[in-house]
Amino acid sequence: MSRLRRTFVAGFFVIVPLVVSVVAIVWLFRWADGLTSGITARMGLVHVPGLGIVVTAGIVLLVGLLATNVVGRQLLGRAEQILLHVPVFRTIYAPVKQLLSAFSPDSEVGFKRMVFVEDPVRGFLLGFLTKEFTLETPHGPQTLLSVYIPTNHLYLGDVVLCPPERAVFPDLTVEEGIRIFLTGGMALPDHVGRARDAHDTHPPDNARPVS
Repeated sequence: MSRLRRTFVAGFFVIVPLVVSVVAIVWLFRWADGLTSGITARMGLVHVPGLGIVVTAGIVLLVGLLATNVVGRQLLGRAEQILLHVPVFRTIYAPVKQLLSAFSPDSEVGFKRMVFVEDPVRGFLLGFLTKEFTLETPHGPQTLLSVYIPTNHLYLGDVVLCPPERAVFPDLTVEEGIRIFLTGGMALPDHVGRARDAHDTHPPDNARPVS
């Protein structure tokens, strides 16, 4: 019975991820395929599985072409400004755009890199560096780092402001950091080295590798 139970558990942990992945892919395929089903019906096209995805991809490419040239960018910017005056649309659109922009590698206001913030109570906190700024204090200007610490997957979290000497930059990409949060830390490598690149402009004097 013990061997049978171990065999069943092993099969369970192989089958469940496969089934969940297949179901998710099928659902996404059907959802994307149905986005433009009304357009294809009005065009008199016979419904073919996958045609909606092709049409949707074409629309996305067309918008991308507009967004990558000067005239199209100005038109999209004006349309966006008009739509942002609609209260309900503004409430939904602005946070969603900011969230997606944070993950864009071309964004100047997104997640720039991974950082460990040393907290005297909770230990090291893993987060995303979002900005470096100067705060005017009674003792003079002080450089601070703004770090976003996700607390509920990625879309909810805390903003921690800390001096550079409390930050350790690990040798992790933003994509690896996202994977770490989504897996509850299981995607952390066995050894995390210290980043050694030109962007690490504020290395702490007493920093040590995080492992």
